[in-house]
Amino acid sequence: MISPGDASGLPCPAGLRAVVVSLLGCAAATGACNTPPPESVGDVWQGPGGSWVEVFRDDFDGAANSAPDPATWNVEERERGQNQELDFDTRARANSHLDGEGHLLIVARKERIELSPGRLSNQPYTSARLNTRGHVELRHGRVEARIQLPTGRGLWPAFWLLGSNVDEVGWPESGEIDILELAGSRPHVVSGSLHGPGYAGSAALSRDVSLDSATFADDFHVFALEWTAEGIQWLLDGDVYHQRTKAGLAALGLRWVFDGDFYLIVNLAVGGSFDGAPDESTPFPSRMAVDYVSAARLE
Repeated sequence: MISPGDASGLPCPAGLRAVVVSLLGCAAATGACNTPPPESVGDVWQGPGGSWVEVFRDDFDGAANSAPDPATWNVEERERGQNQELDFDTRARANSHLDGEGHLLIVARKERIELSPGRLSNQPYTSARLNTRGHVELRHGRVEARIQLPTGRGLWPAFWLLGSNVDEVGWPESGEIDILELAGSRPHVVSGSLHGPGYAGSAALSRDVSLDSATFADDFHVFALEWTAEGIQWLLDGDVYHQRTKAGLAALGLRWVFDGDFYLIVNLAVGGSFDGAPDESTPFPSRMAVDYVSAARLE
């Protein structure tokens, strides 16, 4: 992803590499994470003070092939998503279900859904997208999930937050916080990003972090976000690798839009602008496994 620059000035956690991508599209993968480019100097934060108190948790306990809890999760039905995605998001249990072992599975399949007798969707894949709108909405806090991600070109799993006022003000005025995105052709790298007015899409404030000797498909990892009125920081397995602050955005002439209510989204897209279309090597069905999702408030 293209970023206006990294701002955290953070040392790299052991076993991880930070990948910073500049406005010129020139990527540098090094072990030194503590030299932010000049446009982001000053966007430094000590992190939230106090302690986190959990206010929501879903461990996805339930019978195999049962639906995720409808009191928490809305399962969307969308024939065509944004970003040139190639999947039809369905409410079918084949695309989203509990596995009976404490996990939510989101499954992408190579198939065209039948819209009516004899009429198939133009989308060549099916998958699922779940959100907590109207059930779990947050204004600041810590959001965390333990997830095992798929691998394969054209797969695009994500765990993210969207401003609850998106229908009223539109995107990106609503704000979007991507806790994680992964391009399936780079299964050792995840991205954490911030989208808002003037810094959305390819201009999002992003930072990548990668595993040195494994992929995110090999095991579960904990992806977390800590968010207050002063700033936001992204964590992988307990290590902070990216930060953005209200003051830092102001120094860049950008507006902070992250003090309203946001809801959670978890989805597995296929195709689209992030990693392109699948190829013959992409495995189907492919799955994203979520062990738990939790949220906490700061006290």
